[in-house]
Amino acid sequence: MRDDLAAGDPMKKAKGSFRIGIGYDIHPLVEGRPLILGGVRIEHDKGLAGHSDADALIHALCDALLGALNLGDLGVHFPETEEWRGAASTKILARVAGMVAERGYRLVNADCIINAEEPKLAPHRAEMAGAIASALGADAGDISIKATRGEGLGPVGEERAIAAEAVVLLEKVK
Repeated sequence: MRDDLAAGDPMKKAKGSFRIGIGYDIHPLVEGRPLILGGVRIEHDKGLAGHSDADALIHALCDALLGALNLGDLGVHFPETEEWRGAASTKILARVAGMVAERGYRLVNADCIINAEEPKLAPHRAEMAGAIASALGADAGDISIKATRGEGLGPVGEERAIAAEAVVLLEKVK
């Protein structure tokens, strides 16, 4: 283990002015729940199951931000308690953005991809980028959102789940 990660706050000895993080999340599709992705409610006959609003895109983005600063994952900061039951993931993202700012960093950009067989997500990308940027206090132009299909393969392709991945670049504020 690196000495700067062995004890205490790993950010005290972090080198460099840039940090990169990656996040991934997947939730099963179920009937009786709204579909929320990127902070946007999308018309669909199923939604994502989970303790909060189950927004897989925002959860992946949060994990990428937390990972970039070696702060653990969503479960560490937002456990499955009553406080977070049904919570809007944009609220969770805003809290994570606060953690990033407290440590003296800012988002340079985020590159995100949603893996979903249905519904079509292209018409919602700009609105998702806007909702995410608002929660982060960032510019929507710094949030890239792409979508792809499972092509009939695995839980995504069989329309049993939606997954998302995110990569972020953070910069130390001077």
